[in-house]
Amino acid sequence: MKIGVIGTGKMGENHVKTYASLPHECELIGIYDNDHEKGKEIALKYNIKQFEVLKDLLEKADAVSIAVPTKYHFETGLACIQHNVHILMEKPIANNEEEAKILVQKAKEAGVILQVGHIELFNPKINILKQLLVNEKIIAIDIHRMNPYDKRVSNVDVVHDLMIHDLYILHQLLNEEMKKFYAIGQIIDQKTKHASVLATFSNGVVAQLTASFMSAEKIRTIRIITENTFITVNLLNNKIDIIKSPHHFMKSLQKHPLQKVCETITFQNYNSLENQLIDFLNCIKNGAPPSVPGEDGIYLLNICNKISNFIKKDFK
Repeated sequence: MKIGVIGTGKMGENHVKTYASLPHECELIGIYDNDHEKGKEIALKYNIKQFEVLKDLLEKADAVSIAVPTKYHFETGLACIQHNVHILMEKPIANNEEEAKILVQKAKEAGVILQVGHIELFNPKINILKQLLVNEKIIAIDIHRMNPYDKRVSNVDVVHDLMIHDLYILHQLLNEEMKKFYAIGQIIDQKTKHASVLATFSNGVVAQLTASFMSAEKIRTIRIITENTFITVNLLNNKIDIIKSPHHFMKSLQKHPLQKVCETITFQNYNSLENQLIDFLNCIKNGAPPSVPGEDGIYLLNICNKISNFIKKDFK
């Protein structure tokens, strides 16, 4: 399968590097970036072809990753669909819901797979977490995703860039609609750079999310309270910590009272992007529906827009 990458910024380069490491799965035929100097730099670094014209790449590729700025997702996606090229679109799916819906509809009509790059679905910790919660009654979930400031995100809304990951994690864990929410944030240079959301879901679960571009350190934590357990996940290390209430165990333990029982699940090193790209390639090879369909991308864009608009309205 012949693969191309459109956009060679930080995330685009990650796609280039990962596809290049999968020679048994695909052939990385080249890249395109309208910043030709940046494209040339990446082409030389990974010894791959730089296409000067997007059309030339699309005429040779079976599928592409699109990692251009969000405002270009729509026009780039349409060009791919017109050439019957399958698409892995980095999140968010589009700049607005109208464009997203058109992309999804056009892709369906053309028989083109459109998968949205919500990478956390391919993090093994999230899949284990889903299994741990199958028979648990969830009370509350607290998620923090914070980054130090980077000039790369000077014109980016933190809700659409960082919090969107955790909104998708909630969607995966709960499979429930968000019932209502309250959001506050800090707006700097007309963009939300720090945001906190308190939400309730239709099954009664309370969730708190914080996303920030203004942290002194990188943080990725999930804490879940259920009737029987307290689960802590740090997405930056290789373990999940579980604390279980003593009444969770057999009555014989009552002779030797316990305050708590702790367990730890450890993981080997993994590459979520590699997992995602292999899944995308397999969807194409097997003619299977994408693991993160365009409809999920529209759903998440809708929620992000509501949260971002709430913060902007409240900030005024």
